[in-house]
Amino acid sequence: MTKPIVLSLGELLWDMLPGGKRAGGAPANFIYHSMMNGTEGYAISAVGEDALGDELVEQANNAGIQSIIQRNAWPTGTVDVALKNGIPEYTIVKNVAWDHILYTRELIDAVKKADAVCYGTLGLRSQESHDTIVELLKHTKPGAIKFFDINIRGDHYSKELINELLEQATIFKINDAELLLLRDLFDIRGTSDEAACDWFLKTYNLDYIILTGGSTFSTITSRTGETSTVSTPHVQAIDTVGAGDSFSGTFTAKILTGASLVEAHRAAVNTAAYVCTQNGAWPEYPEQIPDYLAQAGQ
Repeated sequence: MTKPIVLSLGELLWDMLPGGKRAGGAPANFIYHSMMNGTEGYAISAVGEDALGDELVEQANNAGIQSIIQRNAWPTGTVDVALKNGIPEYTIVKNVAWDHILYTRELIDAVKKADAVCYGTLGLRSQESHDTIVELLKHTKPGAIKFFDINIRGDHYSKELINELLEQATIFKINDAELLLLRDLFDIRGTSDEAACDWFLKTYNLDYIILTGGSTFSTITSRTGETSTVSTPHVQAIDTVGAGDSFSGTFTAKILTGASLVEAHRAAVNTAAYVCTQNGAWPEYPEQIPDYLAQAGQ
């Protein structure tokens, strides 16, 4: 059976952690976990013509991530990550290789074949990569998932950009802190979380909206009104870098391979919990991810 094809568009970079550098970037993290859950995954990005770029491409290859990575004269992207009580804080270096992704026939042809495409706000912070990614999204085939995992970082976003990307999306994922910010941006104050999510679902004609509450809960609602809410299982967390991306990649893969909303949600939560117990966003998978939700009586 042919595997669904999933692409990510945006940043591929080094997370510079207190204990050393680690390959990452939300779109690449998404691809790794979608691939580990049954898809054929490709990361589309750019790295520099430097030693960090060489090493990053090698790391992605070693993790099994297929990629279409452009090389250019800009430095390979890095992010300084400080962990405070296990929660990552990011300082993102500007004007790096992934800010200069070129719009090419190779990328157009890849996007046309994809069953799902993932993107976020950060990868579009520069005009050049913004224009490339927005144009590429226009080439997705009918019925393809367009997963907008907002991933707000620093000041690399605007209402105009979020609106533009929502108009392309079929799935929108947001966390509770980001929802507070968007209430102000979109003037939907004074409503419940459920009502605010429903506003986005209907206004942008989405198939699904996903709201995550970190260590407390996650809720997924479909356009048909089906809803799944679970409490986040408690695990002994080592670090949480990439956990949200693992949720997104797993959910997308499960939906593409025929799982129900509830099944895909449970798999996504269990994968994210597992990633929190490991070092890095691309950990090796055990033979079977533990069912933390069942262990917690859910």
